[in-house]
Amino acid sequence: MSIPHVEPYGSWKSPITSELIVSKSHIFGFVDIDMDYVYYDELRPYERGKTALMRNNKKRVEEEMLPENFSVRTTAHEYGGRSFYLKENDLFFVSFNDQRIYKVDREKKIEPITAEKNNLRYADIIFDKKRDFIFCVQEEHMKNGEVVHSIIKIKLDTGKTQVIASGHDFYSSLTISPNKNKLSYICWDHPNMPWDGSYLIENDLSEEGDLINPLVIAGGDDESIFQPSYSPDNILFFVSDRTGFYNIYYLKDVIEPLFPMEADFGCSQWLFGMSTYCFVESEGTYNVYCTYTKKGKDFISKVSWKDKILKEIDLPFSYYINLKSHKDKIVFVAGSAIEEKCIVLLDTKTGKHEVIKRSREIELDRSYISSAETIEYPTRNGAVAYALYFPPKNPDFVSGKEDLPPLIVKSHGGPTSHFSCVLNLETQFFTSRGYAVLEVNYAGSSGYGRAYRNSLRGNWGILDVHNCADAALYLSKKNKADVNRLIIKGGSAGGYTTLAALTFLNLFKAGASYYGISDLEALAIHTHKFESHYLERLVGPYPERKDIYFERSPINFINKISCPIILFQGSDDKIVPKEQAERMFNLLKKKKIPTAYFLFEGESHGFKQGKNIKTALEAELYFYSKIFNININEHVKPFKIENL
Repeated sequence: MSIPHVEPYGSWKSPITSELIVSKSHIFGFVDIDMDYVYYDELRPYERGKTALMRNNKKRVEEEMLPENFSVRTTAHEYGGRSFYLKENDLFFVSFNDQRIYKVDREKKIEPITAEKNNLRYADIIFDKKRDFIFCVQEEHMKNGEVVHSIIKIKLDTGKTQVIASGHDFYSSLTISPNKNKLSYICWDHPNMPWDGSYLIENDLSEEGDLINPLVIAGGDDESIFQPSYSPDNILFFVSDRTGFYNIYYLKDVIEPLFPMEADFGCSQWLFGMSTYCFVESEGTYNVYCTYTKKGKDFISKVSWKDKILKEIDLPFSYYINLKSHKDKIVFVAGSAIEEKCIVLLDTKTGKHEVIKRSREIELDRSYISSAETIEYPTRNGAVAYALYFPPKNPDFVSGKEDLPPLIVKSHGGPTSHFSCVLNLETQFFTSRGYAVLEVNYAGSSGYGRAYRNSLRGNWGILDVHNCADAALYLSKKNKADVNRLIIKGGSAGGYTTLAALTFLNLFKAGASYYGISDLEALAIHTHKFESHYLERLVGPYPERKDIYFERSPINFINKISCPIILFQGSDDKIVPKEQAERMFNLLKKKKIPTAYFLFEGESHGFKQGKNIKTALEAELYFYSKIFNININEHVKPFKIENL
């Protein structure tokens, strides 16, 4: 065993390079299973952000289902979600290039189902073989700029479409009963987001594929519904947070909870098609296999329909999402503190699991991996908040005894999202170079119940900012971070938290904003339909409270910023347009603040192209090294930092 070199924190050389992170890596989205085949989509940064549709057989032979020029992704709601539907050999998908629905058979023959219209987008596809209809959500972009959502039916042999449900601002989560007699869905209206309040509607399904006798089953302005699904015996299940936590319920004469618990069996529905439970038939009855989150940590379990008893399943993961089943097999996406997100197949009869595919096949030396420490810390408003702390770790280096590491505080997006305990090589990129990293699940984060999620209402730009600062101070007082080298970074809503912290507090010494929001009023006016009223909950009614929007917008208080900021932005971002970053950059330059700005052509909200992810990571590292006078022991492409 070699003796570690003594080098300052932040200067360590690491085998976890930016090239390793983007080279041949896969980002898994949604999975499904049919007979002996597992299907999944995978985003490929190394192929300019293409999303491929894959099939994997029981011999673990993998094949791509579509020609090279196809990418599978819906842009409905801008964020998209599940883009393919699979049932009994029928496979449908949405093509990213033209947003049309296509059908592909087992021999990979492809045929378009919907017409070529550039103003239509589709999501939540389900196929009714009995009637030969596709049902799905349609998003229509009108010439006057209005966006209209509805549920449509599409006759498969003719391609004829017809609206069968309309009038609400949004629809999602279509599900059809096994006997094909019922179709249910979720709907909601502005100013609600789906996790604020939504309704579950069950309909009878006529022989002609029309929805009749609609019945509101559950929901309201203060009750969120998630993932309605029918059991094998046609009972309607769904997730509701009516008690303050997302629990699973079923409708059998009356609504009853499956297994009440102070944990979240659902999550914030940012994407179409998210799934946290599924059914497996067993000995004349069935079990509900489900994942739940408790204080930010994920668990997987099964609940017997017969006796309503919950049993934990012992698997080596701490993150689970998108559960799907076929007969006695379940497939899902999972991850852990030492395992990146991977596709897992569970045999419910034997209890054995198999990793179908990993995000990357490169074997990582775990001695370079920093494991997360879950912390619960006091905040200045008398509450508690949560975070994952990653100390610097590299077996080849140590720092001086009196040296404390620079700390990168990460604020997640959403802001109704949360950091999970799953291996993220972008975090390890910094910890293996001598940085400490703190991933903050501030007030408003999901996975801690409705009250914690709602605590950010009216307080965005305040509680999230203070929670990030309090977390940094908490670690500083424990001598785990250098208080003079505190950094904050985040993307989207996390980018706003970053910019707000750098503007309204005098604690952090540098920051990195990825497609962050600098002007709340501009966001309220110009953002896309899905989030166009989101700020009414987070900030206040607009335009009635324009004063709050002004007071919490970093762009209006550039004079308060005194520390360096680096900005990253996609040219095609429809959620946070590039004008926000450009205006911030120009004002920072004018004020003589050290700053840099990277605009990536062809990128939208969240970078998908490997070369851009690589550039951003290296630029961040270079920026911090120059700001804090750290000599990095590896080649990183230099760039101009304004005013430095």
